[in-house]
Amino acid sequence: MSFLYPVEATDSALKATGIQKAYDAPGGRLVVLSAVDLTVPRGMFLAIVGASGAGKSTLLNILGTLDRPDGGTLEIRGRRIHDLSERELANFRARRLGFVFQFHHLLPEFSAEENVMMPLLIAGETRAVAQQRARTSLEAVGLMERWEHRPSELSGGEAQRVAVARALVAEPELVLADEPSGNLDHRSANALHELLASIVRDRHQTLVVVTHNDKLASLAHHILKLEDGRLVPVH
Repeated sequence: MSFLYPVEATDSALKATGIQKAYDAPGGRLVVLSAVDLTVPRGMFLAIVGASGAGKSTLLNILGTLDRPDGGTLEIRGRRIHDLSERELANFRARRLGFVFQFHHLLPEFSAEENVMMPLLIAGETRAVAQQRARTSLEAVGLMERWEHRPSELSGGEAQRVAVARALVAEPELVLADEPSGNLDHRSANALHELLASIVRDRHQTLVVVTHNDKLASLAHHILKLEDGRLVPVH
């Protein structure tokens, strides 16, 4: 069974058609994704759930252009991603996509502000522009007063908020998050969940989250389950 939201292509942030992925395994070829179809409208908060090992992170990596499928096509805002060269793809990823992972992956030698600036600097922005936008992004996640602090001087929840600010700083068309609260305590996780929901609500941001957390999934507009290599709706 495939799952497609009934939305016009001009309104979709992401459209995946027939996505397939398999890996060589001792017992033969292991099919992880089998003809996954998915259309995500702009401004939607979509949660993808499923058992461990079902292929959720694999799917998210493909949707985020970090991995290529064995078959199928991917379009982001009408752009066919797999027609792009590696250089074009890297530039597209830096400017159009934001990522939040379970572990914040902040660079320890840099301040919060410098970590948030990084995607803009990589994309070719001037330092002055990157700095101003980084501070605006940090303010949006409630961490303006911590902009000079390095990751080791931040709590786990604060570090993950910096990671969210970094994901948003380039004003991406799509944000993808893989178990973003999986490494946080209960209180910090709830605060992060509310932050993500508010970003969708206040910025009309498109957000696709892979999670095992029922509370986070419950905040989404729609929940899909990855099962036997396909997406099915959760009722």
